[in-house]
Amino acid sequence: MDTVNLKEKFAQFSDHWNPRILGEVNDCYLKAVKFAGEFVWHHHENEDELFLVVKGTLRMKFRDREAVVREGEFVLVPRGVEHCPTADEEVHVVLIEPKTTLNTGNIVNERTVARLQRI
Repeated sequence: MDTVNLKEKFAQFSDHWNPRILGEVNDCYLKAVKFAGEFVWHHHENEDELFLVVKGTLRMKFRDREAVVREGEFVLVPRGVEHCPTADEEVHVVLIEPKTTLNTGNIVNERTVARLQRI
């Protein structure tokens, strides 16, 4: 039961779109990830996701609108909703999502991370 320092955790990696496990709560992972540029349009059939912005600004694109998420804010993406995370500049995000969540959802491509690393 140690305190987790997010700034220290984010300093341990520099790549983008590759989530790391920070911890577990019930059947969910808390993940640290850095975003830069645009991800892929996708959805998650069975999982809701929470994106908490720790540093920077995230633009969460939906087919009918866009949510701007700033430091200290979060956005919830319900299961089944198509979305595309976008960052004009590097953004540090904490994700809270079920352990079964694949980062690319219903899409499998070069950005799919099948094995998560714990930091």
